[in-house]
Amino acid sequence: MAQTTSSSLVSSNKASDSGLQIHLHPLVLLTVSDLITRHTLRRQQGPIVGALLGQHNGRDITLEYAFECQVVAGEQDAILLHQTWFQDRLQQYKDVHKEPALELVGWFTTSPSTGPETQHVPIHQQIIHEYNETAVLLAFHPASVLAGGDNNGKLPLTVYESVYEVQEADGDRSMEVDGQQASLNLKFQELPCNVETGQAEMIGVDFVARGGGNAANVDSPTKSKGNGQASQAPVTDKASKEASSQQDAKALNDSSLLSPEDEELIASLTARANAIKMLHTRIQLLRSYLTSLPPSYLTTPSESNGTNDDDAVASGRTEISHPILRSIQALVNRLPLLVPSDRAAFGQESLSEKSDVTLVELLGDITRGTKNLREMGRKFGIVGDAKQQGRRGVMRSMGSVYEDSDEIFGAHSMQVGQHYE
Repeated sequence: MAQTTSSSLVSSNKASDSGLQIHLHPLVLLTVSDLITRHTLRRQQGPIVGALLGQHNGRDITLEYAFECQVVAGEQDAILLHQTWFQDRLQQYKDVHKEPALELVGWFTTSPSTGPETQHVPIHQQIIHEYNETAVLLAFHPASVLAGGDNNGKLPLTVYESVYEVQEADGDRSMEVDGQQASLNLKFQELPCNVETGQAEMIGVDFVARGGGNAANVDSPTKSKGNGQASQAPVTDKASKEASSQQDAKALNDSSLLSPEDEELIASLTARANAIKMLHTRIQLLRSYLTSLPPSYLTTPSESNGTNDDDAVASGRTEISHPILRSIQALVNRLPLLVPSDRAAFGQESLSEKSDVTLVELLGDITRGTKNLREMGRKFGIVGDAKQQGRRGVMRSMGSVYEDSDEIFGAHSMQVGQHYE
C-alpha cells in the first residue's frame, strides 16, 4: 500500500455541506495548550492525543472540556486509544458532568497546517466506529506558532469532520463492473469554528491573563549525561564566584516580583492597548478599502456597468460593494453619538468628577495620617508609663536600702557602747 501524503487526506470540497457549527470554549484551548507546553518542555516522545467532551444539539456542536488520553501501538504500528482506560475515564467524566449531560464529540491532536496525516486515521476510525460516528477532529498547529507568523489573527487550529469520498480512478475503471461498488476513502473536511465563552470561563481566563504578567522563566538544572553520575570537571574559584553572582542576580530578580495591584494594572493597560491596536487595524482596513475604490464611479451612469467594473478590477481597483459602503456610512453616522454635543459642559463635568475623586483621596490620606498619629501617641503613652513605673520602683528600692543601713548602723553603735561600759 502506497503511503498517503497529508494533503491527500483533506477533501477537495472546500465548503462543508453538512452545516455543522462548532462552538469552541476557552477551557479546551487552555487544556490543550498546557498539555502541548508540558509535552514540549519535558521532551516527551509520542503523539499528543486527547478527547473532547461537549453537547451535540442538531447542527451545533460545543467543545467544552478536554482531557489527555493514553495510546497504545496496534497492528502495523498504528496508534490507537487504550480501550479499557479510555472507557473508564470517559465514564468518570460523564458521571461528573450530568447536568447538562456531556458526551464524546471528538478528539484533538497536533498536525501540520496542511491537514491531518496518515497516523491520525486509525484513532479517528476507532472513535467514529465505537463511540460517535459524527466525531470531529480538533487539530492544533504548533509549527505555525514557532514560525512566528501572525496567521491573520486566527488561532493556530482547525476543526475537521470526516467524510467518505469515492476513490477516483483512470479511464472506465471508475465505473461499476459486474455489480462491484467503488471503494470509499476517509477524508477530512474543514468546519467553521467560533469561540464561545461562559461567565465562569471568563473569570478563569481573566485570572490566567493577569497571572501572566508575573510569570518568571525558571531554567531547569542541567542534568548530567551518562548513568546518572555527576560531572567530574574541577570547579575553580572563578567559577564559584560566577555561580554566586548568578545566584545573587536571581535572588534580586525574585525579590522584584510584581504585587497583585501591579498585575491588575498591567492586565488592564494591556487589554486597553490591545483594544486600541485592534481599532487602529480595523480603521486602516476601512481606509485601504475606500482608497482602492475608483475615484468617481458614480459620476455618470455609463461608469456603473459591469465592463467598467471589470476594467477597474483589472487596473488594481477594488470591486464596488454597495452593502459594504452602506455599512461604512451607517458607522460614520453613528460617530456623532460618541461625541458630546456640549464639549465645554462635558469637560467641566469631567473636571468636577476628577476633583471630587482627588478630594476623597486626600481625605482618606488625612484620615490614615490621623490614625497613625493616634496610634503613635498611644504607644508613646505606654512607653512613658513604663518608664515612670520603673523610676518609682528604683526609688522604693533605694529607700529600703537606706532604712536597712540605718538599722544596721544603730545596732552596731549599741554594741560599741555596751563594750565600753
